[in-house]
Amino acid sequence: MKAQRCRCVGLIACCSLLAMGLSLPASAATDLSEKAAATAAPAATTLRISLDDAVALFLRQNLDLLMAKFGIESAKGQQITAKLFPNPTVSIGTLSAYTQGRNIGNSGQLFGQVQQLFELAGKRGYRIESAGFGTQSVEAAFEDAVRQLTFTVKDAYNRTQLAQRRLALAEENRDRFSRILDVNTIRFKKGYIAEVDLIRIRLQFIDFQSQVIQSIQEGDTARGDLRQLLRVSPATGLELTSEFDYKRIDPDINRLRTMALDARPDVRSKRFTMSQREAELKLARAYRIPDVTVGGGYAVQGSKGPDNQGQLALNLGLPLPLFNRNQGGIVQAEVAVQSAEADLSKTLNQVENEVDVAYRNLLQSRRLVEAFLGGVLDDARSTFTIVERAYERGGATILDLLDAARTSRTIQQNYFEALFSYQRHVIQLESAVGQEILL
Repeated sequence: MKAQRCRCVGLIACCSLLAMGLSLPASAATDLSEKAAATAAPAATTLRISLDDAVALFLRQNLDLLMAKFGIESAKGQQITAKLFPNPTVSIGTLSAYTQGRNIGNSGQLFGQVQQLFELAGKRGYRIESAGFGTQSVEAAFEDAVRQLTFTVKDAYNRTQLAQRRLALAEENRDRFSRILDVNTIRFKKGYIAEVDLIRIRLQFIDFQSQVIQSIQEGDTARGDLRQLLRVSPATGLELTSEFDYKRIDPDINRLRTMALDARPDVRSKRFTMSQREAELKLARAYRIPDVTVGGGYAVQGSKGPDNQGQLALNLGLPLPLFNRNQGGIVQAEVAVQSAEADLSKTLNQVENEVDVAYRNLLQSRRLVEAFLGGVLDDARSTFTIVERAYERGGATILDLLDAARTSRTIQQNYFEALFSYQRHVIQLESAVGQEILL
């Protein structure tokens, strides 16, 4: 709130002086903007960080949270469960006759038995296969989330750099017109220029001053977004060390398509999901084969029992698949396979289109940046300088000076926007491919 009040007070004070027709000392306005910039981001410590450092810090700060969210450990637990064998069953019972004077005391029998279920037709193997593909699918989905969030971090980093370049340009224009305003204030007092020309210069200076304040606010917002992603305290200042410059890349679109279809995490996740559904279909068909239960036991009779006081028992249990042969489960598994195939096909088509669009956008933004670097930027700066000198000698009007100043500012701002768009399309192409593209 204090920073916002300082910025608002500076702007209101400048406009009020202008409305009253008074001369605004350029140094006073400069001091106001410098105070606003100083109070906008009070930092106890400063973190110097490159683009790669920002991505690494983000992953380090959020990796455990993301892993818990995607349930990777839970999927690994299911994989462990799939490997386990069914538990044996232990049973104990008694048997006795109650006729011809018999009772549990003179003809009782104690019978113990152990039974074990044996799964047939490879059910356990299919279950293990399905759980393995499920874990791989979850891990690939996690990697895809990291891919998308990495783009977000890089984009926030570049937006912060763009705000810094805008601020530097606004301060440069403000300082330049501060000198022009100081000189022409003296010229006006001596009667060399008309008051309307001084007012126009003052208006342009106020415009540049407001751009400085606006750029400070944009920079604060961009740095705040980056701090939130990196989970850094607001009291920590951020010093971005990566260069905000143009570096040409010439990617091979065919190679990029192949890389995306082979290595992009969401494609791998869909492929693992499809393999999991196919394993589940094998398991569903295997359930048509009944499982066998084998049991063994030993019976102990009382002292007055028959001659065979100890007896061994062996039994075999086999369900008869007369009605339920898992017909419904097979149909559901077949539908799940078809759905996974359609989902994979849709994802492949989406990936190809994302790579193609990102590549074409990169080419167009690269062409625009190179057009600016082909001489437009230098022409805009030199034209402003030439017109300024001509104005000082009386060879140009105040309107020519203002027009040159606005044109120079617009061209440089457009260049920064084009450069930001180019870098954004680079990381969009990286995100679409699923791998980093070296500049």
